[in-house]
Amino acid sequence: MSSVLAERSLAALDGWKMVCALEDIPRLGSRVVKSAAGDIAVFRTSDDEVFALHDKCPHKGGPLSQGIVHGRQVTCPLHGWKTRLDDGNAVAPDVGCTKPFAVKVEDGLVLLKVQGLSPLPAGERAG
Repeated sequence: MSSVLAERSLAALDGWKMVCALEDIPRLGSRVVKSAAGDIAVFRTSDDEVFALHDKCPHKGGPLSQGIVHGRQVTCPLHGWKTRLDDGNAVAPDVGCTKPFAVKVEDGLVLLKVQGLSPLPAGERAG
């Protein structure tokens, strides 16, 4: 087994799941990961930071993954609410929060912490 595959296997055993390569997420864009906990939006900033949030705006549940990423925020495409990528909180004067998820980049691969997430129902697949 190659060292990259071995590392991926170890990451999975440690509660992390490889989602994609960092380059698969456009700068100032996102990728959606399906989970039993709901869709998770994984965002990439212009500085190559990655963040993961439940893909629902705290206002009316709009798809944050389809919003505009700017700095460390995303603007919901439905009503323009801004949500902080680092903690999921709405930017004042708005109030609300969407659940953040642990995510990291190792060796150019985006890893999502899946420990504690329920498995997907039979027949569905992640990413």
